[in-house]
Amino acid sequence: MKANQHIKGRGAQEKITSRFLENHHETRNDFLNYCLSSGEIVDNTATTFIETFPKTIINKVTSPDVGMLYSLNPYQGCEHGCVYCYARNSHEYWGYGAGLDFERKILVKKNAPYLLEKKLKSKSWKACPISLSGNTDCYQPIEKKLKITRQLLEVFLKYRHPVGIITKNALIQRDIDILSELSKNNLISVFLSITTLQEETRRVLEPRTASIKKRLETIEKLTSAGIPTNVMMAPIIPSINSHEILPLVNEVSKRGAKNIGYTVVRLNGAIGQIFTTWLEHALPNQKDKILSQIRDCHGGKVNDTVYGRRMKGSGNIADQIQQLFRIAKKKYLPEIQKTTLNCDIHQDFKDDQLKLF
Repeated sequence: MKANQHIKGRGAQEKITSRFLENHHETRNDFLNYCLSSGEIVDNTATTFIETFPKTIINKVTSPDVGMLYSLNPYQGCEHGCVYCYARNSHEYWGYGAGLDFERKILVKKNAPYLLEKKLKSKSWKACPISLSGNTDCYQPIEKKLKITRQLLEVFLKYRHPVGIITKNALIQRDIDILSELSKNNLISVFLSITTLQEETRRVLEPRTASIKKRLETIEKLTSAGIPTNVMMAPIIPSINSHEILPLVNEVSKRGAKNIGYTVVRLNGAIGQIFTTWLEHALPNQKDKILSQIRDCHGGKVNDTVYGRRMKGSGNIADQIQQLFRIAKKKYLPEIQKTTLNCDIHQDFKDDQLKLF
């Protein structure tokens, strides 16, 4: 594939072989792409949805700097196609690649609501906030049809259990009715991911996500319904969206966001190769500068694995981002409203239910 050719509607621009597979096969399209001398791209953009049958659905999060103790992901892989996504590497554990496979091979857990209800009813479970989308987006496009996330929210409401949501899809507006009921008992907190205010940047960086206009509208609709809504500017990428910190914080504060956080991009695992190839197609003239500045944030590498440092980075550029973010919050969000979810009501509800037997 030539450097100036871009696969429209996808973040990754190539297939990456899973590091856990000793053998792999090349599809016919890959073979044709390799052989075509004219440089045309033969690409099958269709997404495949594969039903899986897990035995458990709630995952304990051991990373101390992620900000959650438990996560639940109704889908593995994500059609949003964000090129920087840290979750791409997890697709390799399923035997798929972190590149185009991550966007085209979506694993679906239709039994997730059943497994969640089973867990919440168990005597041993003590209520603790569970985050939907700790790995991949629970409101990615297929959710509009399958409604697994909506069914999960119905279970959380039924058992009065606290839940957090992280998404960059305006489809969450569909479930405002359930989210509003959860918020009455302080059982819900939403984080909307917004990395840029520029639609042109969004299209190449996060090709199948909701538009910036729809995401800003979503903040307004959620907050108007009394649902605590925060924003994550994650990740901040030097020379791509780092100049937008002040205007972005200003804009989301106007829309009613209660708080905002950020991370600095880190290209862990296969993402280093995926992101570099993407730069060659999307921003070839800025490639070297961007990669150099990312390395400046991580001690000369494009990734950092040290807890407490990896998310925010270190060095001059990371310090500048931190200072600018601090100024933006002080100017536009001076009164931060942190949400502490209610973990008591679930236990009382569960005890009352047990008394019925």
